[in-house]
Amino acid sequence: MTQQGNTPGMESATETIARIFSDDPSGVGSEIAGLSARYERINEAVFDPPAQTRRIAVANQKGGVGKTSTAVNVAAALALAGMRVLVVDMDPQGNASTALGAKHNSGDPSVYDVIEGRATIADVMQTCPEFETLQVVPASIDLSGADLELADMPDRNNLMRNALDAFLEQTSVHYDYVFVDCPPSLGLLVINAMCAVNEMLIPIQAEYYALEGLGQLINTIGLVQSNFNPELLVSTMLVTMFDRRTLLSREVYEEVKTHYPSIVLDTTIPRTVKISEAPSFGQSVISYDPRGKGAVSYREAAYELNSRSTVVLETLASRRNEN
Repeated sequence: MTQQGNTPGMESATETIARIFSDDPSGVGSEIAGLSARYERINEAVFDPPAQTRRIAVANQKGGVGKTSTAVNVAAALALAGMRVLVVDMDPQGNASTALGAKHNSGDPSVYDVIEGRATIADVMQTCPEFETLQVVPASIDLSGADLELADMPDRNNLMRNALDAFLEQTSVHYDYVFVDCPPSLGLLVINAMCAVNEMLIPIQAEYYALEGLGQLINTIGLVQSNFNPELLVSTMLVTMFDRRTLLSREVYEEVKTHYPSIVLDTTIPRTVKISEAPSFGQSVISYDPRGKGAVSYREAAYELNSRSTVVLETLASRRNEN
């Protein structure tokens, strides 16, 4: 009972949840309380813009590892934090375009027109309805035959790089981040993406089969570094579809972390229905389920990626000087 004249202190949501579930032996209550605390912390986190535009391709030739979910949701999380972000969808399935609310029917202006020289990025890009600082260069099924069409074109590996260089040089807007969502393959579209950027973000599913494909992807990146883009850096790996309750997930994370200690994010992305469900509503999970564990985890991953900007940019500058 409070004394007359005193106003009782207001509990935060985290404190209320912690009090209600303080004696809950199931673990569910503590998980909810922990998630609420994480949500409040990431809301208070301050993101510092990188000193220059970071150009990042999100790639893994194995399908179903959370590649597009990662590209879309990290981009959305950065936009929510005030960053200016451009997402280039280079997957003919156009799933990134769907998740970010971009129109991408067959025949619509898209990245297909950009790489074939019929349009510029400025001509085809759209603004994401959920985030005004997030622009999208959409992809449609028209892109599905591009690998064959590009094969005979001059400078075929640098078509996207040339278009992106021209856009960033001419636009009056400074972009903090450019993400290129790659198709689940290792063809010319992926090589174009790798030549257009200077960083790679590799999502890795928390399963052993994912580790087998990782070696092949690293080998392909090495070939691109040797032959086309010596500045290309694998700057980030993110473990996705992680289930902290299973030994397998923990073992896969530890295996990847042991081999790539400086580039694997501490954050992991959980397996959750909301991440898969959000694109069907034309949204990222960041806007679709903002308090859910998928959204909070992707925002934490984006914060971690952003906090490494100085180190990554210094590494890139060093590589540039060496070459």
